[in-house]
Order: sequence, then C-alpha cells, then structure tokens
Amino acid sequence: MAAIDRRTFLLASGLGAASLLTPARFAFAQVPSNRRLHGISAFGDLKYPADFTHFDYVDPQAPKGGLFNFQPPSWQYNQNVQTFNTLNSFILRGDAPPRMELCFDSLMVRALDEPDAQYCHLAEWVEVSDDRNIWRFGLRLEARFHDGSPVTAADAAYSYNLLKEEGHPNIVITLREMTEAVAIDERTLELRFSGDQSANAILAAVEIPVLSKAYYSDRPFDSSTLDIPLSSGAYRPSRVDAGRFIEYGRVEDYWGRDLPTVMGQNNFDTLRIEFFADRQAGFEQFKKGEIQFRQEFTSKSWATEYNFPAITQGRVIKRTFPAERRPMMQAWPVNQRRARFSDWRVRQAINLCFDFRWTNDKIFYNAYERSQSLFEKSEFVATGMPTDAELAILEPLRERLPEAAFGEAVTQPVSDGSGRDRALLRQAVTLLDEAGWKRDGQVLKKDGETLSVEILIRSPVFERVLSGLVENMRRVGIETSIRLVDPVQFQSRLDTFDFDMVGLALSMSATPTRENLASMFSDSFAAVEGSNNYPGAQSGVYDDLLAHVGKAESREALVTAMRALDRVERARLDWIPNWYSADHKVAFWDMFGFPDTKPDYGWPVESLWWFDKEKARAIGR
Repeated sequence: MAAIDRRTFLLASGLGAASLLTPARFAFAQVPSNRRLHGISAFGDLKYPADFTHFDYVDPQAPKGGLFNFQPPSWQYNQNVQTFNTLNSFILRGDAPPRMELCFDSLMVRALDEPDAQYCHLAEWVEVSDDRNIWRFGLRLEARFHDGSPVTAADAAYSYNLLKEEGHPNIVITLREMTEAVAIDERTLELRFSGDQSANAILAAVEIPVLSKAYYSDRPFDSSTLDIPLSSGAYRPSRVDAGRFIEYGRVEDYWGRDLPTVMGQNNFDTLRIEFFADRQAGFEQFKKGEIQFRQEFTSKSWATEYNFPAITQGRVIKRTFPAERRPMMQAWPVNQRRARFSDWRVRQAINLCFDFRWTNDKIFYNAYERSQSLFEKSEFVATGMPTDAELAILEPLRERLPEAAFGEAVTQPVSDGSGRDRALLRQAVTLLDEAGWKRDGQVLKKDGETLSVEILIRSPVFERVLSGLVENMRRVGIETSIRLVDPVQFQSRLDTFDFDMVGLALSMSATPTRENLASMFSDSFAAVEGSNNYPGAQSGVYDDLLAHVGKAESREALVTAMRALDRVERARLDWIPNWYSADHKVAFWDMFGFPDTKPDYGWPVESLWWFDKEKARAIGR
C-alpha cells in the first residue's frame, strides 16, 4: 500500500476538526469516521461515556498491597503453567510464564461487561477513515516505559510491524490484513489495512502489546531469554527462578494508574506464580497456604479432597462463580494430517466410543455437562433446524458439506451409561468397516496400515479420565495408547502438530473475528506451526464460512454466521466436543476482598481482587 501523508489523510477524512469527546453512538459497522472517539463497540452503543471514571465491575476504592500467590487458570501464546524458560511471551519459541502480558500496555482495553467494546488506554483517542481501512490513534503524553522514557508512536509502529513479521503465529494471524503501521508524528499512529480484513478485525488488533523500539533495537526479538524486558505496564518481573517461580511487582509509579481503564485494578503489590510438574504437588501447597487461590479442574479432587482442616475451620472458602458468557471449547482434535483420520467415519467411530454418561458418573462425580459445540456458553450454539438466514450461507456450499449440516443440529451420541454401550459400539464398527478398515486379529487394518491412535497428555490425571474411552476404542479394533510427556515436550508437539489426538480447552472472545477463528479453522493455517488449527483439515469450506463471520455488520448477522459454522463443524467432527463445566470451581484462603459484581465476559481475579488485612488477621495470616 502506498504511503499516505498526514495532510492527505486529514483532507480525505476531515480529522482536523475532530472533537476528542465525541461519543461512539453508532454501530461499529457504521462507526462515525472523522471523529476522535474514546472507545469503539462492534455492534452497539458503548456502555461507558467519554468521562467515565472506572468500570462498574471494579471497586475504585480497593486498597493496594499484599501478595497474591495463585495458580493461573488460563494462559496464551507460548505460555506454560507447568514450567518456563523464557520471558518472551510473544513468540513461538520457548515456554513463557503466564501473565507476562500484564507488563505491557496496549492501545485499547476490553470492557469485561460488554461483549464487543474497547476503550482507549495507551491511546487517548481513536479515529477511523471513511473506508474503515485506516485507524489513527493519539498516544497519551504521559505514557512511559519503566525506565522513564516516553512511549511514542514510533514504539507502537515498530511493535506492530515487528510482531506481524516475527510474533507468535496467533499474533501474526490477527495482523494478517494490516499492511503497515506508521508513526505520523511522535504521538500519532496509523494502522493501515488491506481492505480484506473482517469488519471487526480492529477489536483484536488494538490489544497487541506495545514494545520499546530502543530496547529491542540491539537485541534479537525472536530469541528465548530470561532477561527482564523493558515494558510499560502495571507490573514487571521482580523475582525470577526459571521453572520454579516468578514474581511480578506492582509498579508504584505506573504512568496509567489513574486512568479509567485501570482504576480499581492491579491491587496486589506482588503476584506470584509457582510451577509444578503435576497438579497434586500444587494442591498440597494450596492446602498449606503457600498458594492462596486455586481454580479446580479435577472433579474427583473437588468432590473428595476439599475436606482438609483449613476448609473445616472456615479459613479456606470453597465456592462456585458463574462462568463467562463467552464461547468455550473443550474437545479432542483428531489430526487429519495423518491420512487415516481424514475420513469423518473414523472420527465419528472414536466419538461413539466415548461414554460420557459413564465417565461423568464414575470419574467426574457428575460435575460436567456434555459439550455439543465448540461454542458452549454462548449464543453461537446452533439448535434445531437451520434458519432461512443460516441456509442462505450453507446452500451455496451444499456440494462440499455433509448432509447432516442441513438437518437438526448434530448432537453427540447418548449412551446407556454402562461404559460399553453395545449399540453405539456396533455403530462404530459399522462406520469403520464402511471406511475400509477390516479386522485382522485384534486390530483393524487397511492397505496394510493398522488403525492406531496415540492420545497425547501432559498430566497423569488424564490416564484415569480417558480409561473408558481407550478400552472402548480397543474393543472396536482401534489400537489405542496414551502418551504422557513433560510440559515442554507437550507444547512442542502441539506447536508442530506431532500427535494423533489430544484434549484441549480454548476460550474465545465474545465477539470472535474472522482472523482469530482462522487460526482454528482456515485451510491456510493448517501448516502454520503454532496456530490453533490442530485438526489440520483441508476442507475447502471453512474459509467460505469465515468470510461471512468477517462481513457481519450486526450482532444478528454474526450469530447467524457463527451458527452456520457450528453446524458444519459438528457435522464434519474435525474437533470432537467432550465436556464442559457451567461454572468456576474455586477455593481461596479467606484473606481477599472482591467486587460484588462479576463481569460476564472475563474474570481476571489477579487484577480485580485485593488483599484484605482484617480478613487475613482473622485467619492468622
């Protein structure tokens, strides 16, 4: 794209007369151009006006202080919750500790009580050109890196261009249609897009971390390193012991501490994360009080192990919190880069071997619900017959889609709960036979190849969880094994797609963009190491479906496109949905305060809670 100078842009868009406090009152697809906005919303009005002082889900009077030692329930990019060997969290190489992102600021930040809103943070204002291909940001004069140097438009432009070329694949995908980032002057940044970006691509783009150009000018960005990077965020690493623990210290003179996007957050003086190779060691540390907050993902532990003295004494609180209203996927991708899994009948046969009712009763203490979709907990789950609007998307693809995509939304098999439902196993055998796999002794073969499946896991707990599935797969003739590997090898094998089948959980934005979904579904990313396209399907249909997601100019249109995508995925079964929990199962030492209102679209406890001295004193802490 040809360079556009500042004067040309101003003449074309009328930005010279823009007002800083003009509210964004229109749908994002029709967001007013030529105006300086304090925030943007994809499909509706912003909840917060330009003069808002804080988000409703925080306590602006929350005290500062104390230590929060927790086990993160989520992570991103190359982060690992079992070990770490680098502090560079924005590349594919290495294993970084969770929450390094707290050390970096971004142009805008999400409101966690709105599904599709971003508010200015590092940027003081944002404006867009008439054709929606150029977004301009005015950076705040007070923005500073931790060494006192200013955060400039040159730093932001450098960051966007660098991360598009050398960043983690999921960042590269987010910025795929950004043609360039340009510093117009010291405080003005332009992000320029090709015109082929989705309508909502900017929602993810504005969350990219801004790095120091001076810091990285004489350091290789793509290397794994334990050097503490120069950053500008509310926290920075203060103590680091690779593979064992990391502490993030709150930056006392953080430049953005009084911004409305920050007020009431980042209350702990120190965030500490300890790393354990297996969950039991971490749980024992929690029982002793060394770790203070834990979200439990093992149903057996939740049902039987939370009876230690601190619980009975009331010093540890065990409770549930409602889950967020965001798409949540927990499923098994079956790797179609291996030809034996390319036939949907093989994947369906594996699915038929999973007796969820038995597993939920005997293994999970009935703590879970069966997943039907990759978009559970959201409005994107398809139900019943396709609507006329969904059919308008599906019909042009009919010749390339399974017939099941046009009927009632596919639901997962319902077993008799015996653990070895004979009717379902007979269906599995029939499907495998139709796919050309014939019995040869105890196993199935086709063209001399044995139908084998190795299920990759990172924790011994899954050996018990998967026991029933493995036995049923063996019963129908699939040579099945479980491979337990260490955390570094597990992540490496995921990144390079070196597995047959693996269990994964992914949380998505409440307003998914075509760019982010492409990482999971697009043919073009099936060979991109580090992307989320773990099934590696070369279907030829997902990109067409994602185009409709990208073009959605209303919430209704987005829901329609997502439900059409859901119908196709469930009919193809590239990912096999397994189970999900309808709430957060949490235990914590009773020494914290937290807001009465929990936001619907995110729950970063480490940012929203605070240390309560009186409570801590009452429990002897």
